[in-house]
Amino acid sequence: MGDGPARPARATAQTRRAPRRFFGRAFLRSLHRDAGYLVVGLTFVYALSGLAVNHVADRDPSFDNYEWTHQLGGPISGSDSQISQRVLDALKIHDTPRDVYRSTDDTLDITFDKRTLHVTLSQGSVLDQGQEPRFFLRAANYLHLNRGKKAWTYVADTYAVVLLFLAVSGLFMIKGRQGLIGRGLVLVSLGAAVPIAYVLLS
Repeated sequence: MGDGPARPARATAQTRRAPRRFFGRAFLRSLHRDAGYLVVGLTFVYALSGLAVNHVADRDPSFDNYEWTHQLGGPISGSDSQISQRVLDALKIHDTPRDVYRSTDDTLDITFDKRTLHVTLSQGSVLDQGQEPRFFLRAANYLHLNRGKKAWTYVADTYAVVLLFLAVSGLFMIKGRQGLIGRGLVLVSLGAAVPIAYVLLS
């Protein structure tokens, strides 16, 4: 009888695939990637807010100052309340003033929380000074400075933990001379030296 079909040769030790380790570098890279995707939105919020808050000495990080002049068409007379109401009607302001008072004989000031109207009675002019919220930055600063409800504290703490994981996991994603024991160690040392040197030299 003829020989049957040849059996495939058994895989040698060299050709066998190494068993996949569940907690190997591939798994770590997957976690690092997904964690980065998860917090990218919060990172934009905190980074942009941090840039704004860092320059608080130069400008208000949450509000933009403005100054406008309005002409009411001639001198204004009457009681303070009558003048105030006329100005508010002319400027279509529906908020209730916090205070109305004479700063000089010819000037009536109408104040709100973030706005003041300086009315020059003899000229019928109004200097409107106030603050407008900066687009996006006011909300970002509100979150960054943790001025919200207590629930945001848990969100911020979770974000900080994820950032710590991203920092630590990034140390071990690459092996060899390009990893932590080579180039990585040099860069980590340089990065750590910046805050240490600043504290020591300042």
